[in-house]
Amino acid sequence: MAAKVFESIGKFGLALAIAGGVVNSALYNVDAGHRAVIFDRFRGVQDIVVGEGTHFLIPWVQKPIIFDCRSRPRNVPVITGSKDLQNVNITLRILFRPVASQLPRIFTSIGEDYDERVLPSITTEILKSVVARFDAGELITQRELVSRQVSDDLTERAATFGLILDDVSLTHLTFGKEFTEAVEAKQVAQQEAERARFVVEKAEQQKKAAIISAEGDSKAAELIANSLATAGDGLIELRKLEAAEDIAYQLSRSRNITYLPSGQSVLLQLPQ
Repeated sequence: MAAKVFESIGKFGLALAIAGGVVNSALYNVDAGHRAVIFDRFRGVQDIVVGEGTHFLIPWVQKPIIFDCRSRPRNVPVITGSKDLQNVNITLRILFRPVASQLPRIFTSIGEDYDERVLPSITTEILKSVVARFDAGELITQRELVSRQVSDDLTERAATFGLILDDVSLTHLTFGKEFTEAVEAKQVAQQEAERARFVVEKAEQQKKAAIISAEGDSKAAELIANSLATAGDGLIELRKLEAAEDIAYQLSRSRNITYLPSGQSVLLQLPQ
């Protein structure tokens, strides 16, 4: 009797385990920010896109393909040429995500690795097209315009593949060795030219100062001559008195000066 009970329990447990396995294989989860496309072995890829949550499928007949629909970054380096035939190294940073409603078409025509197949090719194509419109100098001075044109053209191109570009930016922009050396040489030449212009301007200012000083001396001499012609020797005598007064004042303040009265005999005790 006990053997039959254990046998029944074992069969029930086995049936329950099989049923649990079947139910578990018929369930699948779609995480937040993801979408699922169902592949049916008999009908192919279904047009319905499954949203987030837990869902049922037919085991061994249907298979879910999960896609990440959140924005993801990707850096694409490109070497191209400018309008004036300069080599340009550009790195473009892209934030992309697929259009959820077009996931069945993306999976059917491109595959799960759609970003690897699409983004490098269209990014290189658009960058080469846009950069060729500008010369090297304009790529530096008009970088915002270049970035905007790349973003507009690339967004339109990616939309044909069912991709949305949330952000497109130029993160790296350098030129070839020859162009860099030419720019450095130009900067040195400009600095030398500025220095030479400063020297010339300084000499011109010194020349003007000398002319002004000479004109001032000439005017002063003319005024003195006019004064002498008007006042005679009185002006000279006045200047002499003023000079003598100034000299006497300076000598009176010096300790090394001794005044000897005139007309008197003064005995100096000198050592023998």
